[in-house]
Amino acid sequence: MLAEYLKDNIQIIDGGGIDWQEAIKISAKPLLESKSIQEEYVDSIITIAKKEGPYMNIGPKIVLAHARPLKSTKKVSLSLLKTEKKISFIDDNHDAQLWFVLAAVDNESHLDVIRDLSRLLMNKEAVSAILNSTTVEEIIKIITEE
Repeated sequence: MLAEYLKDNIQIIDGGGIDWQEAIKISAKPLLESKSIQEEYVDSIITIAKKEGPYMNIGPKIVLAHARPLKSTKKVSLSLLKTEKKISFIDDNHDAQLWFVLAAVDNESHLDVIRDLSRLLMNKEAVSAILNSTTVEEIIKIITEE
């Protein structure tokens, strides 16, 4: 199921010279292009992170960017940006290389996606393999096998 959500929504970039806000915007780009979300949702994520701090940093090198469901969120969706270089999320204590954006349309319909993503991210070997991958195809294979 997770692979279905991510299959067209994974990007890999170097990441040098960009900040955490740009990383979130780039990560959200496939969701914007597919019209799953609108810019308002991305702006909301950034506003929340500025206000609440780095709580979206859910594990070593992992950010799960999200906001409350908005009318501009059209369907449950998930994207991933992998950066080769570490990018500080909010402050220097929270480096990230895996930037997920999760969009939800209500308070429940995305729970299966969160469950599957949690299962993947709790597998340290899978996370390490994703961090070491160099192609989108490798990442999809890791996610599918998990």
